[in-house]
Amino acid sequence: MFVSDIHKRIKIIFLSITIIFIIIILRVFYIQVIDYNKLNELADNLWSRNLPITADRGLILDRNGKTLAENITTVSLVLIPNQIKDKEKVSTDLSNILNVSYEEMYAHVSKKTSIERVHPEGRQLSYDIAEKINNLGYDGVYLVKESKRYYPYENVLSHVLGYVGIDNQGLSGIELEYDEYLTGKSGAIKYYSDGKGNRLERSEVYVEPQNGINVTLTIDLDIQLAVERELDNVITKYNPEQALILVADPKTGEILAMSSRPNFNSNNYQDYDINTINRNLPIWATYEPGSTFKIITLAASLEEKTINIFDDHFHDSGSIMVDSARIKCWKKGGHGSQTFLNVVENSCNPGFVVMGQKLGTEKLYKYITEFGFGKKTGIDLNGESSGILFKYDKIGPVEQATMSFGQGISVTPIQQVAGVSAAVNGGYLNTPYIVKYLSEPETNQIILENKKTTKNQVISEETSKLVRYSLESVVANGTGKNAYIENYRVGGKTGTAQKVNNGIYMVGNYILSFIGILPADDPDYIVYVAIDNPKGVTQYGGTVSAPVAKNVMKSIIDIKKIEQDNSGMIRQEYTWLDTKYVMLPNVEGMKVKEAQTELKGFKIEYSGEGEKVLYQEPSAGQFIKEGGTIKLMLE
Repeated sequence: MFVSDIHKRIKIIFLSITIIFIIIILRVFYIQVIDYNKLNELADNLWSRNLPITADRGLILDRNGKTLAENITTVSLVLIPNQIKDKEKVSTDLSNILNVSYEEMYAHVSKKTSIERVHPEGRQLSYDIAEKINNLGYDGVYLVKESKRYYPYENVLSHVLGYVGIDNQGLSGIELEYDEYLTGKSGAIKYYSDGKGNRLERSEVYVEPQNGINVTLTIDLDIQLAVERELDNVITKYNPEQALILVADPKTGEILAMSSRPNFNSNNYQDYDINTINRNLPIWATYEPGSTFKIITLAASLEEKTINIFDDHFHDSGSIMVDSARIKCWKKGGHGSQTFLNVVENSCNPGFVVMGQKLGTEKLYKYITEFGFGKKTGIDLNGESSGILFKYDKIGPVEQATMSFGQGISVTPIQQVAGVSAAVNGGYLNTPYIVKYLSEPETNQIILENKKTTKNQVISEETSKLVRYSLESVVANGTGKNAYIENYRVGGKTGTAQKVNNGIYMVGNYILSFIGILPADDPDYIVYVAIDNPKGVTQYGGTVSAPVAKNVMKSIIDIKKIEQDNSGMIRQEYTWLDTKYVMLPNVEGMKVKEAQTELKGFKIEYSGEGEKVLYQEPSAGQFIKEGGTIKLMLE
């Protein structure tokens, strides 16, 4: 019985040992085969250390592929404290090279982290400093590649492009609005070390960074540079408090140029105050628009057929009474009897008050909101303002009257451009946008594309045609004459808005503006100029801002090679600014004496010899100043 029990116990022990052995074998098999990848990854994570390699941000390009924001390669300092043996000496040498205190550097060197990035003194180092650090040859001191944002045109388009921080994160403008696309995925150099920081004999692994998505804007760099030059000239000539210019395609809402002053260099944004770098005036600034807003009142009146600009007349005595308020015309004594087309040409406030009264408060307010005022346009940039309108139930007769000619309300420049674009493009209110498409950096494949977005049709094409006609007449015969360009069809409207401070209109302090279209009959370009309190000049939009807009449009004509067009409303002989213009006759093929008779009153310069005119400059059919110089090439 005793022996039998022993045998049973032996069998049980043997069976138990066998089962344990089988369990161990199965466990080893599970670890070595089934769970190998997971455990190997855990071991890898325990031993591996990453030296980061930042990815390049995506490029920002203009509509023609010209680079507006790119990247340059720099290096940054990374420490592995466990590998640094003489922490005092390393701290001393690095503090001297980087010009920081010993205590600060020692704090970096002594941290109980596997990797320590020296921030910000060790970021984006110059070549000379990087070479000095590299020559030290210390264990645990590494230089790694880092990408730094670079703006080749410096101040150009600075508020639109924005800027990035030390960690390549977008902080403003396009850089912020499209940061998730522009930001790439960082790579690393992976090496292996034990818990004490000693390198293990394992090969390093290079994880390649993935660059960000490229962003192509609707901006045309050539037009943008022309705008920047004009703004620089405005600052030099008038020393205003602020100034801005916007150029857009009125048919689509694409922004072709956008700039303001003061501006900044995006490469060195830290050198500027926060207000300068964060206020993109064309979308942020709000102010009373003045007479450029009259285009909206005109469009609404024409759509509702409350006036006929050719047949209906208005007598301007120089002022009009609304309740107990007297609203004056800019011309003392008024313009007398005039058609409503003359009211538009002369920018007559009393005439526009009557237009608003004929519309009535409800319809006037309806059109103002349908043209997009009082709310953000939705442009794809950060920092847009919405402007301010009267609350409908607060609008009395005086508020309605002042609203009709752009006073008592607050708008943004981008609202002005979007609203007037709708008035001249057939009536369609489009959302303005500045990013054309996003594309893969390797293949250039488009992954996201912005297209025209129409919110609503505010007025008919027939009404829009009359608005265009009226604006061309303003430039040909009215207050916008300083924007006239010989042999091209230009339309526009001036604005002279008195500024408000603490609810009181300031004396002698105005925002002078002009909004123009080119060509006037079928506009492809809309140009808005606003200059805040220019010095040393009579403050009228027609005398200050209109010539600036004219220069921008002339640049567009040259850049886009727009052909001449003499088919507009301009007569063969007309006068403004005490200057007479006439259409140049064709004298090519005539004898010299015949040509002299035809060109009587002009100065003639001859090239070559002979008695017959081979070629003339300017060419026939152009409008030029009487008494101007004509060059004749003789056979």
